Amino acid sequence: MVPNDPIILLSYVNTKLRDNYSSLEDLCKSENVKSDDIIKKLSAVGYEYSREMNKFI
Repeated sequence: MVPNDPIILLSYVNTKLRDNYSSLEDLCKSENVKSDDIIKKLSAVGYEYSREMNKFI
């Protein structure tokens, strides 16, 4: 289960992307969550997903 707090979610997702997954889609499949939900939560605190860097910036 992914964290609900957006700042903790940011750290969790970026760590998972760095260490285990080549894309947000792969992470979401594995964690059984919708990428739109993660994108919406993190955009609310000023972050967006960079495919090129494979992380939220």
